Amino acid sequence: MEEKFLNTSYGNVYYKISLKENSKCLVFTHGLTADHSMFEKQTDFFDKDYSVILWDVPMHGKSRPYKNFSYSDSADVLKKILEKENINSVFLIGQSMGGFVSQMFGYRYPQMVKAFISIDSTPFGMEYYSKSDQWWLRQVGWMSALFPHKTLVKSIAKSVSKSDFTYKNMTEMLSQYSKKEICRLLEIAYSQFLKENTDISLNFPVLLIMGEYDKTGKVKEYCLHWSKNTGYPLKIIKNAAHNSNADNPEDVNKEIKNFIELY
Repeated sequence: MEEKFLNTSYGNVYYKISLKENSKCLVFTHGLTADHSMFEKQTDFFDKDYSVILWDVPMHGKSRPYKNFSYSDSADVLKKILEKENINSVFLIGQSMGGFVSQMFGYRYPQMVKAFISIDSTPFGMEYYSKSDQWWLRQVGWMSALFPHKTLVKSIAKSVSKSDFTYKNMTEMLSQYSKKEICRLLEIAYSQFLKENTDISLNFPVLLIMGEYDKTGKVKEYCLHWSKNTGYPLKIIKNAAHNSNADNPEDVNKEIKNFIELY
């Protein structure tokens, strides 16, 4: 895959791209405190037959330093990447926080989206998050600062993984950030979500994927509510936690492929 940067007024944004003629284009957006490498098992599988874009969301990975993070800006950055590459329509695959970015992109630019696959993410919408939920989300940043760096990295990696591969993958991604950066990312990502959260309608097909052992926050509860409210199909991935795409890539890749081949 070719490595590139998009230059913006807030900072440079890194992405990798592999384009194939007359093929569907898949855009993978990673989760909080991770980077594009969390989709290693998806890249190996889909790069043979599809156009694939991986990127480091602003403030993450090689897209650092970056100022003024927001989900709206991240959606705009993705649009600029697609325009630069002359891509008019995409399938969005977003894991956890990457699902927020994908939903915001779909909300702002629905004409460019063929479908959206959420992996262990949660919905935009005011009804889903109680006042108690919102209060706890605002505490994550400072609470994380109470842990030593190594303990923080290990605890986050352990909480999102079921397999040794996923634990190692998440540990490697987290290790590129200082403790201050991790805490700052957690603080900004959650506070900005609460600030930008709004009721939205996604006018394209949506698939929800969730690991059966996902115990990150209230992701499981939110996903069940999301599916019930909207009728979006929810696929439970066996032997997988929050990073289900890494814990059980075979089943996740199968669900993604079956879904996108419908459109």
